[in-house]
Amino acid sequence: MALRHIALFRWRDGTTPDQVAEVEELLGALPGSIPELAAYAFGPDTGIDADQFDFAVVADVADEASFVAYRDHPAHQAALAFIRPLLAERAAVRFELPTMGGA
Repeated sequence: MALRHIALFRWRDGTTPDQVAEVEELLGALPGSIPELAAYAFGPDTGIDADQFDFAVVADVADEASFVAYRDHPAHQAALAFIRPLLAERAAVRFELPTMGGA
């Protein structure tokens, strides 16, 4: 059963565009480092509506073991070590993806 992990970030006041660019650079390196990632996307909120989270990360993996490998991978942990001090708030959810092509 494939899983999708979505994490939403709200930055602390004072987080700079340079810090967000560093977050994007760190996250952008993860698909090349973590083979368990089947699909990976991230980016800032578009700002269309007020009171949204500032940034989102979406990771698709094959199964729970693949998620744990991603979650615990040293490159992911290094990215989180940079991200955590910037966070005012974080929300996350994981859910099963429907099987593609029927059945």
